[in-house]
Amino acid sequence: MSHKAYDEEDHIELEHSDFDRIIQKGLSRRGFLQGSAAAMGLFLAATPLAKAVAAATESTLLGFKQIPASTADTFAVPEGYIAEPLISWGDPILNGAPAFDESGVQDAAAQAAQFGDNTDGMSFFPLADDHALIAVNNEYTNYEYLFAHQGKQALSADEVKKAQAAHGVSIFEIKRNAKGQWQVQPGAKLNRRITGYTPMELTGPAAGHDLMKTAADNSGRKVLGTLNNCANGQTPWGTYLTCEENFNGYFGATDAAFQQDKHQKRYGLKNESKYQWFTQDERFDLSKQPNEPHRFGWIVEIDPMDPTSTPKKRTALGRFKHENAAVTVDSNGHVVVYLGDDERGEHLYKFVSKHTYNPNDKAANRDLLEQGTLYVARFNAADGELKGQGEWLELTHGKNGLTKENGFADQAEVLIFAREAATQVGATTMDRPEWVAVHPNGKSVCCTLTNNKNRGVEGKNQPVGGPNPREKNNYGQIVRWWPRGGDHTSTGFDWDLFLIAGNPSVAEGLYKGSSNINADNMFNSPDGLGFDADGRLWIQTDGNYSNAGEFAGMGNNQMLCADPATGEIRRFATGPIACEITGLTFTPDQRTVFIGVQHPGEKLAPSHFPAGGNSKPRSTIMVVRRQDGGIIGA
Repeated sequence: MSHKAYDEEDHIELEHSDFDRIIQKGLSRRGFLQGSAAAMGLFLAATPLAKAVAAATESTLLGFKQIPASTADTFAVPEGYIAEPLISWGDPILNGAPAFDESGVQDAAAQAAQFGDNTDGMSFFPLADDHALIAVNNEYTNYEYLFAHQGKQALSADEVKKAQAAHGVSIFEIKRNAKGQWQVQPGAKLNRRITGYTPMELTGPAAGHDLMKTAADNSGRKVLGTLNNCANGQTPWGTYLTCEENFNGYFGATDAAFQQDKHQKRYGLKNESKYQWFTQDERFDLSKQPNEPHRFGWIVEIDPMDPTSTPKKRTALGRFKHENAAVTVDSNGHVVVYLGDDERGEHLYKFVSKHTYNPNDKAANRDLLEQGTLYVARFNAADGELKGQGEWLELTHGKNGLTKENGFADQAEVLIFAREAATQVGATTMDRPEWVAVHPNGKSVCCTLTNNKNRGVEGKNQPVGGPNPREKNNYGQIVRWWPRGGDHTSTGFDWDLFLIAGNPSVAEGLYKGSSNINADNMFNSPDGLGFDADGRLWIQTDGNYSNAGEFAGMGNNQMLCADPATGEIRRFATGPIACEITGLTFTPDQRTVFIGVQHPGEKLAPSHFPAGGNSKPRSTIMVVRRQDGGIIGA
């Protein structure tokens, strides 16, 4: 599903003005299709300046030997690196937690004390040089492994609670031993499980609104649980942001005659759910609690240093299928959070805090995400161009058509129905905006657009063009932008496509990918994204792993590393069978990286990762370090 010291002497990056001078009008769809040397501008390194930059940066930024694509049931890293499991689904975290039981018969209480399933976004919080805390999302669970009956029968109340306990967030302490290995500390005082039924507080403009009130909570301010937590964010004041994504999939209706209203349809709510929660937990029954879905789809702020603290759902940041929360502090002190809504044809957002960050007063920063302004992006480009300008459109009641006459009674409704507000103001529909990452120098931002089978399809209202240049886009791309004047609070920006993923071995035109994609480093569906402190861009994939047809030669999902200046991309890691590679966080010295392996062996694919033999596959966090103790990727 954001994670910064920057040494100008170690890395030379092109400024946006240099970029414009180099490519001028060359970065266009038409030019790309014609095979022009300027078609992807920076990546072809055709100019003396670009070649000079490549020579200056290639050896310092990307210092590892690329590994090949793989279809093996292993986690592979480059020569000179070590990869070891840190923690897997079901491992004990809290005092008294039992060991993982492969049978699938352990109850909800056991799961609530163990590491949750399907690890995703995560953050590293140092406690000392050899002691730290990790907060990590547990996005969802695979019933084929969670239960002995593989989800093929109706769930009991305890089984529903067990599934809810496998969701949420796991927080646990780790320590580094004399051999340099990081190890989990079960039962440590800061360890915590946050689940689908942990009490939480709603804050901000939507808190207390009538649309947030339910039979169980007539205040509209208290909610149980967080779920489908995809990626994450980390604030400068030391809190963890977890992001609620596909919350709609947990709701259903026991009344078969129940009809969704237009708001519920826009958020994908239906009468059936494969998770079956609505059959045993009335909260998730739309026909009985139609307001409960309004209480999910938010950014949740957690204090990892206080296991007794109440997580807070920050409604000022809008309600949609949040992927991650990329946090930066602008030069004027305002906190800016970039947010993607991960669904085909949805949008890219930005939140700007009302108040400013005070590095000398931690307590004063604790509610900076409670008040501010939400914006949504519109990307503009000339016909056929793959670069252009854009604007952030304000989502404030009374502005840009967000009025009672257009269906928005107040600011709370603008935020609760942020998707509809984005449509009202004319935001650009995107190819599934996933993770957003801010460069450590603060000058540029990137977002993965993972794929979109509906782009250009009649009736979907998702026209081809701008940052979404391909019909039925099955490979994905990364869009990059520069805030106008270097100011993240500005409403203007310039943009380009940092890369277009593709398969040059089997495809033609734009589907081959940009010029820095070749038969040795190709991939599909970029998803996870993050910069390290030196400015390397790390790209994780959640794509088609069939290794056939349009995806021939791509193998299992993987993690790659890119040089933002030269566009060079190298494959750094490959995952086991049927997994997604997602979630990454570095130690402050950059000598260790933690990488998530989600759902190995999904849908009963033949994986036994990480234990091997005939063991059940388990979502796992891997720890990667260099044998010589050096900086990762250098």
